[in-house]
Amino acid sequence: MAFTKSAADPQPHASGPSPAGLKKNSLGTRDIVFMLVSAAAPLTIVVGVSPLALAVGGAGAPVIYLAAALGLSLFAVGFMALTRHILSYSGFYGYIAKTLGRVTGLGAGFTAWLSYNGIQIGLYGLLGIQANLAVKQFTGLDLPWWVYALISIAAVHYLGWRGIDVGAKVVGVLLTLETVVVVILAVAVLAHGGAQGINLDSFTPDAIFTPGMAAVLTMGFSAFMGFESGALYREEARDPDRTVPRATYISIAFIGAFYAFAVWVLVQAGGFSAIQAFAGEHLDTGDTAYVLAGTFAGDWLVNLMSVLIVTSIFASQLAFHNTINRYTLSLGREGIFPARLARVSRHFTPGNAGVLQTVLSAVFVIIGAALALDPFTQFVVWLNSPGIAGILVLQALMGVGVVVFFIRHRGLNTRWYVIPSSVLATAVMVVVIWLSVTNIQYLTGIPAGDPVNTTLLVIAPVTFALGLAVAWWLKKNKPEVFGRIGHSE
Repeated sequence: MAFTKSAADPQPHASGPSPAGLKKNSLGTRDIVFMLVSAAAPLTIVVGVSPLALAVGGAGAPVIYLAAALGLSLFAVGFMALTRHILSYSGFYGYIAKTLGRVTGLGAGFTAWLSYNGIQIGLYGLLGIQANLAVKQFTGLDLPWWVYALISIAAVHYLGWRGIDVGAKVVGVLLTLETVVVVILAVAVLAHGGAQGINLDSFTPDAIFTPGMAAVLTMGFSAFMGFESGALYREEARDPDRTVPRATYISIAFIGAFYAFAVWVLVQAGGFSAIQAFAGEHLDTGDTAYVLAGTFAGDWLVNLMSVLIVTSIFASQLAFHNTINRYTLSLGREGIFPARLARVSRHFTPGNAGVLQTVLSAVFVIIGAALALDPFTQFVVWLNSPGIAGILVLQALMGVGVVVFFIRHRGLNTRWYVIPSSVLATAVMVVVIWLSVTNIQYLTGIPAGDPVNTTLLVIAPVTFALGLAVAWWLKKNKPEVFGRIGHSE
């Protein structure tokens, strides 16, 4: 049976211990854009991640963000068309369950929950590093990274508990400040004519078609992680059929243009022929962007960037925290997770789901500290890599789901380009997944074939398989729970 907005759902919904839902009509287009773009952590990518893309891919690195924006725009065409015909507040989990079936859907639900947790928790390592650098720069105080991580975990929990509208206001301010800093850097670099003169050589075939660029293409797509979570906010959005698609397209366009422009500015600051070697020399210290900013704008901008990168990561953490909580809420409503996780707080937020995510974050940070893991090369990379792989797999599955749905429902008034764009987007995702698997050594810094790389690559598939196994077990032993998979609205 088709589960569309006009069709009644024959399966009962998990009632949960609380009849209250999330806060209705609390988010407009601007609010959702802020949440989606903040999840991508613009300044974090420009300062903390893009130097690796420059070191490996060279001066053509700005192109990977434009390529990712194009591929994800194709994906969004089908995905947003689907959201107009299927009601779901469960993101990829719900939509995949309603297009590819409940068994595949639960595999997707488990994978989404694990992937977003891996990305969010892992980034606390980066936040701890950058927070310590900023505090040390201003005060001389040198504290372990995990101290700042634990403080941030508590702050993220509080804002998530207070409400999505409160969080949107906070990340809106932080996002504006991040954008202003990059604009200031760009003006300074361009006004001085860069290191070797201003040029567009980054966008030429000689810069684009290199072995290193193939290796870092996955980094371009990973920079957009979280853009699709706008669908999770439909329950809280005003006029979701308009605000969610609009916010999604605006977010993709802004992120792609912002990243490409900002990284191009770094190329101009370092020089087209010198930036790859320069970025490679500064990877260990992580100060590529800081050195270039200091050269063209002065120490005051470096000081400002060192503070705002911390708030950039924090805003990203808050956005991912809200995303994870809504996946947990959905799984709790349906009886897959304990029913208490479906309880809504007095602020109309996923209260208990937020507690679970906060506890998980704290536990992993404490374990990382106890094992003396390097906060970036181990804690960040080891937790983020399975998460990135999992989201890419979900995007590919969702592309298949869109095609299957619209082929089955040819009578729907759908634009002619929806199915072709979804087919092309799915093919793009498959290629990106293959590149991420075959080039994981560039992300981990560990030789290809090492057991660590293999372990990181199999975590997402094993989680997906676990979801399939649980779904099959529920179908046989608890059909009433199986019937609610992906249908918690």
